[in-house]
Amino acid sequence: MLKTPKGYKFTALEGGFKYSGRDDLALILSDVPAVAAAVFTKNKFQAAPVTVGKEILAESHLVRGAMINAGLANACTGAEGIEDCKESLILAAKYLSISERDLLPASTGVIGPRFNMDRWREVAPKFKKALTENDPVKAAKAIMTTDKFPKLAWGEIECNGQSVRMLGMCKGAGMISPDMATMLGFVTCDAEVDPIWWQDALRRCINKSFNCITVDGDTSTNDTVMAFANGASGVKADDDATKKSLEDLLLDICQQLSYMIVQDAEGGTKVMHIKVTGAASDKDAELMIRAVGNSPLVKTALFGEDPNWGRIVAAAGRSGADFDPEKLTLSFGKIVVFENGKPVEGDMDALLEPLMRKQDVEVNITLGDGEGSSLLQASDLTREYININADYRS
Repeated sequence: MLKTPKGYKFTALEGGFKYSGRDDLALILSDVPAVAAAVFTKNKFQAAPVTVGKEILAESHLVRGAMINAGLANACTGAEGIEDCKESLILAAKYLSISERDLLPASTGVIGPRFNMDRWREVAPKFKKALTENDPVKAAKAIMTTDKFPKLAWGEIECNGQSVRMLGMCKGAGMISPDMATMLGFVTCDAEVDPIWWQDALRRCINKSFNCITVDGDTSTNDTVMAFANGASGVKADDDATKKSLEDLLLDICQQLSYMIVQDAEGGTKVMHIKVTGAASDKDAELMIRAVGNSPLVKTALFGEDPNWGRIVAAAGRSGADFDPEKLTLSFGKIVVFENGKPVEGDMDALLEPLMRKQDVEVNITLGDGEGSSLLQASDLTREYININADYRS
């Protein structure tokens, strides 16, 4: 059963920014000021909500929540787009009886078009009434674009005899190969936390979750992950044991959400779990794992359930990683298919057929006896992915 953290409300409205007949505007609001942490895209073309969100957090780490719209990214819209973003916050804040600096903005959708601010003016008065609801699923659905399903994860831990809850949601299916976070993600927690530790914990968890996935090798202008902690549970994360338990839960939530993104993947049918070990450095392992996970040839072979190890070896060889080809060992699951510079003898296609039919496929690459390693979850590349993105703006 979905358990929401104490002191939060989740709601959604139909703004009509791009879509018709569906909710496309979500609000996450804490009853009291919450400590906010956030990690944003490194793309040089940063969307207006990213710029404005950074400005707000530079002033204070205490906010009340986030407002998210789907359909229009408000990216590459110049100074006018930033003013539109700020005006949308002013409109919402007016009817929520809070300051516009209490809300962090986030947007997702088509890059380029500006908001129709008349639509914001029409929908803003509805916020107050909508906050009588508390429906995280409705909010998660509202932030979807090409997603096939809403993505939520939640958990609960006991700290000194008291319960702490955490709930996360995200959207994302395409334009996924993060260098910070991925698309849009939001985590709410009812513990009381130190702002610096909370920010550092979020970064650490992102590096082990959202930064370890790829769908198509693309990153977005809007990528954002936010985490809020409002202290409503009465539990203070002020000792090492509580902090560790809380960070472990945050990591679990982030990993569940990031897996769902690869599982969705705009028509994806497979999740490839790639592991590189024995590299000369973590950087070398990262170069190789990205080359394999983002290779269209590897991904289409995965979709076709073809254990074409030659494509993986070729991607490894062009990755730029420093390694000895004679020492590379490649296996699907526990079945070794390539080592010592040549294929392992046997009817590998027949042996691997049951494994390749599964949704989750393990690919393990060992490069030698170095200490470098990396992990990545990658989707396959399907016909539906092409259809979705060929028609994305229509």
